[in-house]
Amino acid sequence: MFKLPRITFVLGTRPEAIKLAPVILTFLKYKGFETRIVFSGQHKEMVFQVLDLFDIKIDLNLNVMKRGQSLSSLTSKILERLTKDLIKNQSQLVIIQGDTTTALAASMAAFYQKIPVAHVEAGLRTGNILNPFPEEVNRRMISQLASLHFAPTKDSFKYLKKIGVEGKVFMTGNTVIDALQMIVSTQRNKLNSRDIFKQKGKKMILLTIHRRENWGKRIEDIAVAIKETLISNPNLFVLLPVHKNPIVKNSIEKILGLNPQVKIIEPLKYSDMVIAMSECDLILTDSGGIQEEAPTFKKPVLVLRETTERPEAINAGTAKLIGTDPENIKTETNKLLNNLDAYNAMIAAENPFGDGKSSQMILEKCINYLNTY
Repeated sequence: MFKLPRITFVLGTRPEAIKLAPVILTFLKYKGFETRIVFSGQHKEMVFQVLDLFDIKIDLNLNVMKRGQSLSSLTSKILERLTKDLIKNQSQLVIIQGDTTTALAASMAAFYQKIPVAHVEAGLRTGNILNPFPEEVNRRMISQLASLHFAPTKDSFKYLKKIGVEGKVFMTGNTVIDALQMIVSTQRNKLNSRDIFKQKGKKMILLTIHRRENWGKRIEDIAVAIKETLISNPNLFVLLPVHKNPIVKNSIEKILGLNPQVKIIEPLKYSDMVIAMSECDLILTDSGGIQEEAPTFKKPVLVLRETTERPEAINAGTAKLIGTDPENIKTETNKLLNNLDAYNAMIAAENPFGDGKSSQMILEKCINYLNTY
């Protein structure tokens, strides 16, 4: 009896779920594959919110997350548990996204079983193995194991061709644009309702901080800069969805928790985050994904990091890398709040991340690959 090729998607965090959701839906519609979704459990609640939004059901939860566990422990658990599943449910292709611990461990598990790996959002680099940590090394290692490399931009495509990775390299655009277009089309009524998060008559900053390399003093420096910026801008309001990690949450609440101009809330559902991005005036973030998403809504982004693996946003002018020095944060934030020419220049910049057709291209390349593999 003929069996369809089995494709296994592996994901563990909210960004992976967001960026793989349109790809998964495209594969599920195609009747030439049996498509499975394995969830590592790395970001449990936040991932299920995204999957529910896109009406995607997982086939297996590896349940690896444990409070306070080390990266070594997390990696080994995913590797061991996913290996058992891949032996039981033999796949012809494993598809991963990005540079998380889940993505690295999944690529290793597939490689050990001699299963080809397709890497969505391949080729991102900062050039510093400790920033971001551990993502920079994760994605470098994945590039050595993958057979299909789906680069989101011209720069990432050129980089992978330059270093000569094994396998096939394609420029597909970024699947986050596909996801955003789906959300906008299905959540249009919500997106059109104004002042959901804003305070009347005030400009709004959307602030997100969560990256490991910013933990500790850098988060506190960011919070101090925001506090002082608010003093000089009484008509400014900050919406701050705080990561559940107590290291992040406690540092922020210690400095901004009682500030009446700051609304600290639980992490937003992805659909609500899309609304927040569409409603705000300015975004300050250390998130990689938001650097890609904000240009769709014509929102300037100030990146609270020392490096970025998304130089396309910086080069296009949709984002600016400002680091975590409090004085620099205050200067750059005030410039965009009070200099209309500077603000308009950023919102007029062209989106460098694609046209929303990435998922279909990825499907087509995978079909072609398996037909000749």
